[in-house]
Amino acid sequence: MRRFGPFHMAALAAGLAFLYLPILILVVYSFNASRLVTVWGGFSTRWYGALLQNQQLLDAAWLSLKVAFGSATVATVLALLAAVALVRYGRFRGRTLFAGMIGAPLIMPEVVTGLSLLLLFVAIGLDRGFWTVTLAHITLTMCFATVVIQSRLVAFDRSLEEAAQDLGAPPWKAFLTVTLPILTPAVAAAWMLAFTLSLDDLVIASFTTGPSATTLPMRLYSAVRLGVTPEINAASTLLIAFVAIVVVGTSLIAKRDLLRSR
Repeated sequence: MRRFGPFHMAALAAGLAFLYLPILILVVYSFNASRLVTVWGGFSTRWYGALLQNQQLLDAAWLSLKVAFGSATVATVLALLAAVALVRYGRFRGRTLFAGMIGAPLIMPEVVTGLSLLLLFVAIGLDRGFWTVTLAHITLTMCFATVVIQSRLVAFDRSLEEAAQDLGAPPWKAFLTVTLPILTPAVAAAWMLAFTLSLDDLVIASFTTGPSATTLPMRLYSAVRLGVTPEINAASTLLIAFVAIVVVGTSLIAKRDLLRSR
């Protein structure tokens, strides 16, 4: 077995610094008293107070949360059904096409996906806004959620479900009372991944949104083009903290459920 030497430690430290040092700098400078981002003027929380007075950013954040929650929930339900179809129903007619359509957004550039959805919405005469962004994010996140749930469903011991059916439970009830609770950590992970991807998306939302629906990433991007301000750093810090709380909370719940199942 190879030793984990100084070179590996240095490479690991450099990789972690490359990933997380910019985020740490952003968080630190969100407490900068100076209006100039690159000049430290002392510790202050004034920009968080200014952020709470910025109604445009607050409206964009609320819209992003609604879109992320709705799209993640619908995408997770559809992903569960798709995973069951791919794992449980073998080589049915059209399976290759179905699997390809599910996995296409994984490899397709987001610009292509966004442009395709834009042309679709224009062709059917659907006004762009909250619902078009939500539908677009369902399309984007469903494939990621399907991969997560499918990987867990493949390793599922079907003898547990068969035992429930032997005891008189119909197939649908055996799935809901036996299979689904065991799949809960995977379903929660899929929902969390879909929620995070939707909350973070900029490219597809910029194609499918309208003047009445501006998401938080779009609002931040528009503001950054005019120059980074400590207020933008404060908004980004709150977004990072929110995502971290969701990730840690979901992980703790999944770990608790896993320990209980043992």
